[in-house]
Amino acid sequence: MPSDTTTRNGTMLDLAESLRALGLWLVADELDDFIARATKNRNSVRQVLEDVARLELQERARKSVERRLRRSRIGRFKPMADFDWEWPAKIDRGTVERVLTMNFMDRAENVILVASQGLGKTMLAKNLVHAAAQRGANAVFTTASDLLLDLSKQETARALERRLRYYTQPGVLAIDEVGYLSYDNHAADLLFQIVSRRYERRSIVLTTNLAFSEWNTVFPNAACATALIDRLTHHAEIVTMTGESYRKREAELAQKARRRGD
Repeated sequence: MPSDTTTRNGTMLDLAESLRALGLWLVADELDDFIARATKNRNSVRQVLEDVARLELQERARKSVERRLRRSRIGRFKPMADFDWEWPAKIDRGTVERVLTMNFMDRAENVILVASQGLGKTMLAKNLVHAAAQRGANAVFTTASDLLLDLSKQETARALERRLRYYTQPGVLAIDEVGYLSYDNHAADLLFQIVSRRYERRSIVLTTNLAFSEWNTVFPNAACATALIDRLTHHAEIVTMTGESYRKREAELAQKARRRGD
């Protein structure tokens, strides 16, 4: 006959498998510790059930955030805690901190980050996407060139509509690096479709190295350029940063440190 220990272990294994079948993975994986804590604390049946519900809800929320972050495609980035507020020659810290509260999402407003290369606009955009995912919203980060290449390569109207919906649906869409390349009229029209579909419905975070008066170099001869800017800026927080490249400074400091090491 099986021993009491074998019987108890078998019962525990059966219970763990039943919990997994119900989708209660965290409690199943930590079943021994969970039962030990409940026994030690002499928890009532109600307390045990409340603990199960609380732990599983927390775990599902954590996994949900992880899924949204994977889908956001933000990759690695520096958190705002590492941002050097003293480096830009000009930055409105109050506006940046207001934007980081993410209240603009509730009003379907946009955030436009205007700065030359190396001042942290991409870092800020990625932090906003990360915050949106933490807040429970779907968010996507992409560069302007990747977005327009993706849309341009669709071979049928149905395939294009599918990709347009993909970029229209997220609560926040971050479009990085507008202004580094020039695009033809077709690309301008595609971007205009994305902006128009999201206009007053869902937020866009956009980074650019150019003032809007210079966007004619990005979309030369595009009839929709003015309308595109109007929709982007109508309900928008515009953050302008000026100064020298932070990356350039880091490279120079690293080079000096290597020389001292020599």
